[in-house]
Amino acid sequence: MPSREIWAGALSLLLLHEETGCIHSAHNAARLLDQICDADDIDDDTRRLCERASARLSCHENRCQENRHACPA
Repeated sequence: MPSREIWAGALSLLLLHEETGCIHSAHNAARLLDQICDADDIDDDTRRLCERASARLSCHENRCQENRHACPA
């Protein structure tokens, strides 16, 4: 099972991205979600949920027209 720190980091970065639009937060949240998906002891429902969230974040990152280098927060 991924550590609480990885789960908390993914959630924190996801919220930061939603609140600020920071593409770096989206990228890093997707990376952590992918890491969670790769864990052997994750159930299938949680894996699919993390995969969907990661794909959505990656899709948003690729669509973003504005190149933001830092969070406005």
